[in-house]
Amino acid sequence: MSFMRALTIERLTTVILFLLLFAMAVRVPTDTDTWWHIRSGQWIADERAVPRSDPFSHTRAGAPWIDHSWGAQVVLYGAYRLFGGAGEVGDSGNIGLALYTAVLATAGMALVYRMCEGTAYLRAFVVVLGAATAAVFWSPRPQMFSFFLGALVLYLLHRFRRERSNSLWAIPPLIALWVNLHGGYAIGFIFLIGTLVGESIAALLDPDGPDTAGWRNVRRLAAVTGVSLLAVLINPYGWRMLAYPFRTVSIGALQDFIQEWATPDFHQPQVWPFAMLLIAVLASAGLGVRRMPWAELVLVSGTALMALMAGRNIAVFAIVATPALSRNLNAWLEQRGWQLRPLRRVHGPQLVMNWVLLTLVALGTAAKIAYALSPDTMHRAQAETLPVELAGHLRAVPPAGSMFNSYNWGGYLMFAAPDVPVYVDGRTDLYDDAFLRGYLEIVFVRDGWAEALEQQNIDVIAIEGNSVLAQMLRTHPATWRERLFDAGRSALFVRVGSSDG
Repeated sequence: MSFMRALTIERLTTVILFLLLFAMAVRVPTDTDTWWHIRSGQWIADERAVPRSDPFSHTRAGAPWIDHSWGAQVVLYGAYRLFGGAGEVGDSGNIGLALYTAVLATAGMALVYRMCEGTAYLRAFVVVLGAATAAVFWSPRPQMFSFFLGALVLYLLHRFRRERSNSLWAIPPLIALWVNLHGGYAIGFIFLIGTLVGESIAALLDPDGPDTAGWRNVRRLAAVTGVSLLAVLINPYGWRMLAYPFRTVSIGALQDFIQEWATPDFHQPQVWPFAMLLIAVLASAGLGVRRMPWAELVLVSGTALMALMAGRNIAVFAIVATPALSRNLNAWLEQRGWQLRPLRRVHGPQLVMNWVLLTLVALGTAAKIAYALSPDTMHRAQAETLPVELAGHLRAVPPAGSMFNSYNWGGYLMFAAPDVPVYVDGRTDLYDDAFLRGYLEIVFVRDGWAEALEQQNIDVIAIEGNSVLAQMLRTHPATWRERLFDAGRSALFVRVGSSDG
């Protein structure tokens, strides 16, 4: 009975918020990169080893490979298999993948919520904006661990800055875990170094300020950062993981041709929440009611720059900017006495209405999740976005010759046609910049494309049906024979005169 009476408006707001966030994060797995991660997790489970060289492509077969996401891949494969995944489009294993994404996304936003200030209404408002901003990042991939662990490291730094807690020493073990889950562990160091720089500036320019940690705590933070750096070495690849983030960023083809590494396109609706959050943070800081602490300023401005340079960093900015926005708005509202305080206790009809509202929201959330996870919904969504029929044909009739395939589809083909080595896939660090630029020369039909295919003994080409390369190959019927799949969205070209043709 005491629990029933404890449903205040503030608690109701919080519960409804996270029910809606969880429902928003449940989505059908259609990201093609998801599938090569699952295929790698399967390989690790079968071989009981972490891969040291590439077992999946014919262009890099046997080449050294740092599988930076090996731990998360095992988790992804486990979630897929736990719910009955058997390699079929839209099968029940997709439920495990969707829940994996939703749990980590919601847990990360819960930590962001705890860093926010103000009433439940204000915090709910800014967290919804932050979640809408970060959602562009949410998909069943290892990067979800970076989202959650990034929020956790920032939360520990928040407690250190605001409460002077001893929680800093939990960060090195988290880094040791993180480096075995995803190469995005560098986000943790961005937060650590950004805080260290900001607190050092504060100690120099404003040593007596209420938000200044002081040189003693700066030294503690530097020591934790140093120990965290050593913690990176605790992984199957040793010191090489220290250089991994720099190696990935140095691949120029990523920024030039891959959407998530390109600067955000503000014509796309999914990027608009980022624009709104960025404008809101700048506007709230300009109100001048609360001076932003140096560490917070460094982190917000630094992650904003990162997000403007590459869309995949938008979620990192959301983690940092959402609490900063709440603190700025709360200070502004308090100065004007505009705080809307929810009732601490409710009785009678109000309590009944709270429970009715919560029940309705819970039922609506359950219905939305059930629809998103239904076999029909998943099958339809995946059949419309993935080369399902093409993969099925390759699985049933594996080509005898080497295959050239679309970068976008390589990851799915690794999973759905595992006996056919791919030409390229989402493991950009494995293929390096020179290889990817050579791939692009072929895809965009630039000088020497036909000779490159012949020199590499390519007899089969699996690409999008409306691609530039497909249109060019259709003009060479004496050399390439075409077969369409997936309602014409996929095309398979076979070299005439080859063992497959």
